[in-house]
Amino acid sequence: MEPRHAKYRQLIAHCQTLAPMPTAVVHPCDRSSLEGAVEAARSGLIVPILIGPRARIESLAAECKLSISDYQIVDAPFSEASAAAATQLVREGKAEALMKGSLHTDELMAEVVRRDAGLRTGRRVSHCFVMDVPAHADALIVTDAAVNIAPTLEEKVDILQNAIDLAHALQFPEVRVAILSAMETVSPKVPSTIEAAALCKMVDRRQITGALVDGPLALDNAIDPEAARIKQIDSPVVGRANVLMVPDLEAGNMLAKSLSFLAGADAAGIVLGARVPIILTSRADSLITRLASCAVAVLVAQARREAAKIVG
Repeated sequence: MEPRHAKYRQLIAHCQTLAPMPTAVVHPCDRSSLEGAVEAARSGLIVPILIGPRARIESLAAECKLSISDYQIVDAPFSEASAAAATQLVREGKAEALMKGSLHTDELMAEVVRRDAGLRTGRRVSHCFVMDVPAHADALIVTDAAVNIAPTLEEKVDILQNAIDLAHALQFPEVRVAILSAMETVSPKVPSTIEAAALCKMVDRRQITGALVDGPLALDNAIDPEAARIKQIDSPVVGRANVLMVPDLEAGNMLAKSLSFLAGADAAGIVLGARVPIILTSRADSLITRLASCAVAVLVAQARREAAKIVG
């Protein structure tokens, strides 16, 4: 078995060869969020712009013995104002990513999706975990386990395309998506199987591009070649999926936490579909998971810059 965190360490080391990314750190008013931002800066991943009550941030830094004198602080009186200031920095081209601090995710995302002054694109906003599972050869992307509660088929199109684009940004040699359900057969009694089949047909018609996609698939035959062999399912995805698309948030949350607490996996989190990547971390995240989340955002931002050059 490979050492724990091996995939994350490789990811972070690669991103340390790139220019650090200007990042708006939104309301870093507790120890874990401020420490995470400072450590990401020390590791050469980001150039943090700290947004929140200046006196509170400076007092917290002193209490935690963190040096923040080299970082810009944008004074904002409360969490909602911090989120608004952060989105403004993105619109002005001064930040290439957002990083959640100690405010609620809902407060941050409310500003991101505001129609008048937010960071909307033509895509549905969705969340991906990039999971480092020690006993599994490849990193696993799990989507969506944090933003879309019960997505429609139309919304799943964007959730799937966001995940595929992320896999390309992470330089997966081949993107293989399993659209998960409780079974691998299409049943009118299980709506997620019908939607999985529809998504696969949309891939055939190139409405969704960039990956090998199969579904519905149960989790066992998505990731275990022997289970796929026993069930006689023949496709280039079965047994070797590296992107797992779940039917709804409840299933995704349970899958991600099962991998974390039963298989010792780490879960770097990123929100996609906005104008910039959004680094979502939990207070329970380890330092290496926080750094991996920043590294994922660095690669997403780099992929967007390269795509913009092609379009330009």
